[in-house]
Amino acid sequence: MKAVGLYKSLAITDAASLINLELPKPELNSENDLLVKVEAIAVNPVDYKVRLSILPEASATPKLLGWDVSGIVIASANPSFKAGDKVFYAGDITRPGANSEYHLVDSRIVGHMPDNLSFVQAASLPLTSLTAWESLFERLQVEKDKEKTLLIINGAGGVGSITTQLAKHLTKLKVIVTASRPESIEWCRKQGADYIINHREDIVSQVRNLGYEFVDYILVYSNISDHIKACGELIVPFGKICSIVETKTGELDITPLKTKSAALLQEFMFTRAMYKTSDMIEQQNILNNISKLVQKQIITPTVNEILTPINAENLRQAHEVLEKGQSIGKIVLTGF
Repeated sequence: MKAVGLYKSLAITDAASLINLELPKPELNSENDLLVKVEAIAVNPVDYKVRLSILPEASATPKLLGWDVSGIVIASANPSFKAGDKVFYAGDITRPGANSEYHLVDSRIVGHMPDNLSFVQAASLPLTSLTAWESLFERLQVEKDKEKTLLIINGAGGVGSITTQLAKHLTKLKVIVTASRPESIEWCRKQGADYIINHREDIVSQVRNLGYEFVDYILVYSNISDHIKACGELIVPFGKICSIVETKTGELDITPLKTKSAALLQEFMFTRAMYKTSDMIEQQNILNNISKLVQKQIITPTVNEILTPINAENLRQAHEVLEKGQSIGKIVLTGF
């Protein structure tokens, strides 16, 4: 089968950073496995972060990236799925990724694709939807029926876009997001944000100029070390802050949160699959809930760029855009 992978972690400007491969077609090897024919994949920051760190020395075995997938079930070891089912999922970072014609995935983290979407549209949703849902309703434990405030730092990215939609349609939260460029500001407005402020300026004064001394919840979808002081000033006493991005230095001074007794939480969408937690199937449930919301046109896909075909050249292009931090919404590739 055709695939795209790497043998060593290299800068994206190096032609060997991602290369076209021919590999054996995988076979079912556990009672939960599905074999999926990959129709489309989306690219996320995790792709380039793994690419840059996974193989510091040359390896004899290629590493496959890709954790945002839509496709068709070819074979199933689980009776809940059958050949021909259209599915979408984010996968498992401890197994080979989906930058390949065929992909093995644990059925417990796979959802049934919304029937009103194309494969391209569906591929834009799994990783960001799971991250957004878990951030809001599991980490922050947002109360859906109370009128509170949510600040999203970096609202124009894939996760920020879906979080804004979920918060506006499923809760009574007032949603404040940050964006800095005219095109990202307009994108956030389309996702439903109540207020848009600039993260390149003083976030605290901008929020307070909106009439909010404190906010009840904060989601940090960019480097938290750049924003921890502002988070400490803005979070309500006993409030909750959730981050999905590692710090620049590996160290984080959380002193600004101490007097507020504020909670700082981490969200990593791969945790359930990585540790085979007892509630692993909850990701299937979340994806099926997202599918229903999409079919009701409550949630909309966040595709902003489509590249074809799925090959090393186009994947290198997508990685380069993400590494520069200039993406809005999702980049999706389709067709081998």
